[in-house]
Amino acid sequence: MKIGILALQGAVREHRDMLRRLGVETVDVLNPDDLDGIDGLILPGGESTTVGKLLVRYNLLSPIVELGHKGLPVFGVCTGLILLSKHINNSEQYRLGLMDTYVERNAFGRQLASFEADMIIPVLGASPFHTVFIRAPYIEKSGDRCKILLSYRDKIIFAEQDNLLAAAFHPELTDDTRIHEYFLSKIH
Repeated sequence: MKIGILALQGAVREHRDMLRRLGVETVDVLNPDDLDGIDGLILPGGESTTVGKLLVRYNLLSPIVELGHKGLPVFGVCTGLILLSKHINNSEQYRLGLMDTYVERNAFGRQLASFEADMIIPVLGASPFHTVFIRAPYIEKSGDRCKILLSYRDKIIFAEQDNLLAAAFHPELTDDTRIHEYFLSKIH
């Protein structure tokens, strides 16, 4: 199994380290050729407007959209959640638009409003997962095909739709591998 990690910005190393702990080969995705032969793709955190522009500049936007439509498992974290969404409130920025969601950027406030909390995520079992929110977005509403995996204060923060998984928080900044394992379970 080989997982691509979009390496334009964000916590690339942390995702790479998490996957290697799970015995999974990784490749940094910087151009379209890096997408060849991958079994899944992680879109890490960063700044969504910048990453969207870089996806276009490096000719990655269309190939990733095409792979997503063909069923490639894609996991979007924070910025990745924004980029996966079809609708970004008050923004016309570049996006992949694969997930039937409406997203609010920086929804919990600015950098100073970042926070951490232990939350029970039912698909991961009864043990709490330590969530880390950094200028986090949330999903305001979603289409029928989107399954809500976790909400916080009536805001959707973890969801999946077919081959897509999206988290508003940063599981790569914890030692808990369960969310990455859940993503890997989507790969057939």
